[in-house]
Amino acid sequence: MDLSQAIEQANAFVFPGFLTDDDSLTQERSKNEEAIKVLTDAWKAAPLGREPFSFDLVRGLADRNRDICDRYGIERLRNTNGLNLARRLSDADLIHGVATLQHRSDEEVARISGPTATDLGIAYVDAPVWGAVVGIDLETSDREPDRGYVINVGLEFMNLTPTAKPTNPYSAYCGMPEMYAEKGVPLSEIHHITWKDLDGVPPLRQNQKMQKAIRAALTAFPYMAHNAAFEDSWFMLNVDGYAEARKAGKIVPIDTRDICRRVDPEVRLLPRETHPATLENWARRRGTLSKNEKERHLGLEDVDLMLATVQAEFSERKMFPGQREED
Repeated sequence: MDLSQAIEQANAFVFPGFLTDDDSLTQERSKNEEAIKVLTDAWKAAPLGREPFSFDLVRGLADRNRDICDRYGIERLRNTNGLNLARRLSDADLIHGVATLQHRSDEEVARISGPTATDLGIAYVDAPVWGAVVGIDLETSDREPDRGYVINVGLEFMNLTPTAKPTNPYSAYCGMPEMYAEKGVPLSEIHHITWKDLDGVPPLRQNQKMQKAIRAALTAFPYMAHNAAFEDSWFMLNVDGYAEARKAGKIVPIDTRDICRRVDPEVRLLPRETHPATLENWARRRGTLSKNEKERHLGLEDVDLMLATVQAEFSERKMFPGQREED
């Protein structure tokens, strides 16, 4: 699919209710998701302020695709890979994240890490990290951001010091279409969120006040998330204005999973099949989660754990200002 075809697909006047059989629903979903990918890539690649279309076009197509998936049965797509969930932040994003935490230029960090961030672990410990961050975690009804719904948001703020505590915690549920009152909330075996939690709550896409609050938090400070590419992908297609602010450099995601992999030397010594970079396993090594405890998989609780573990890792590696001079 080329760009003109993707724009045509996004602008197509489609009544999902007219698509009643599995084949037509599958074909429409497949075209939608390919178009979302083509449009997103083209919009990101265009010079700032010279994009060939508004990103509203992409978000609108994602909204339409969720309706298609609901009608088809989202549970039937559990093992069907999508196209629009990024697997990792780009090298440029990772370098910019380190530069932001250390309050120096991307170029300075890139000189140490290399342009492909091969030695980013060295750059992380080359200068102190300081300042305020917002930690955030999403719980969703599906892995793919153009198929499912954000159903819980947890966030809080913290200064990067050895003894700081998080402040201004915020946690909220977001609703889903009424059909899930009977079908049940997808992935509830992971996040343990039920229809009782969501009943009567508006979906995030219909809650402009919550979208505005999320956008305000993420533009105020760099945000940390464990596998930040997940939150980034979901925000792109679910929060109005996020993509635009992100491209303009007003939003900076920082991936704490990447911090774990690059800064914690134990990760390289542990077998890959033990998943040493998961938040749960990392937290156990840093002593922020006991051996018999498990990650909650509920927004704010996971943010608490993530920020405490980042703080413990930074302290262990003497990455805060003044720690090395104390030795």
